[in-house]
Amino acid sequence: MKIGISTYALRWEWEFVDKIENPLDIYGLLYRVKELGAEAFQICDYPPIEEMSTGELQAFKEKAKELGIELELGTQGVYPDHLLKYLKIANALEVKVLRTMVHDKVHQPSIAQAEEWLKKILPSFELSGVKIALETYEPVKTSDLVSIVKSINSSYIGICLDPGNSISELEFPDAVIENTAPYVTNCHLKDFVFKRREGSIGFNLLGAPVGDGQLNLDFLLETLKKEGKTVNGIIELWLPFTESAEKTAQLQTEWIQKSIANMKKKLSSFSAVEK
Repeated sequence: MKIGISTYALRWEWEFVDKIENPLDIYGLLYRVKELGAEAFQICDYPPIEEMSTGELQAFKEKAKELGIELELGTQGVYPDHLLKYLKIANALEVKVLRTMVHDKVHQPSIAQAEEWLKKILPSFELSGVKIALETYEPVKTSDLVSIVKSINSSYIGICLDPGNSISELEFPDAVIENTAPYVTNCHLKDFVFKRREGSIGFNLLGAPVGDGQLNLDFLLETLKKEGKTVNGIIELWLPFTESAEKTAQLQTEWIQKSIANMKKKLSSFSAVEK
């Protein structure tokens, strides 16, 4: 498993432009990924990518190759025209995985409609060799997501496993892992902890560095291994705002560094057991 970083994990260096003095552009983010020691960069829910020309995308691709960083792409929704637009971007970047979600801000199709739309664009993705990874998340039950993938029955339509996203639908992370593992083509590593609120009334679901929370990494890695899945693990963060944008960005760096260190240690122990 290659360890990667998503733009979602670097939000305090580019997204909140009203709070950040010098937000990074896409090249700055790429250099940060390299600097932090990751092997892959998932450009996910990053609107500026849509404004880049084919030549600009190809130049960026070459820089990523020079730095030894594998690129992945991410968006939201399964509306055919939108996915085909992102397929063009994927082709220019020579990306082989496109993470998306069933819903976007405009379209919330039924499961049947989502399946119909995906079947419509599937030949284009198969021809380009780009796999679609539908992310597990709360608006769509995991069982419905699996039913879409099983019904279409193509190696080019799989699942982006993010075990924490479905907790609000009362789906246990380990169950999400187990139920989706045969179809996983991408994996988000985003850790979390439950903490009781002050006054002992209710709980909060909070983020944590990967390996420091309640995500069962051993079970995740073991289950993917049993299914023969060799996918990238992309770090995302549920990072709390901390006093100021500068302090939050600093905490973001610390969490990513801790997450990568924890993952390298975990993967190393798995390799040692195999030997």
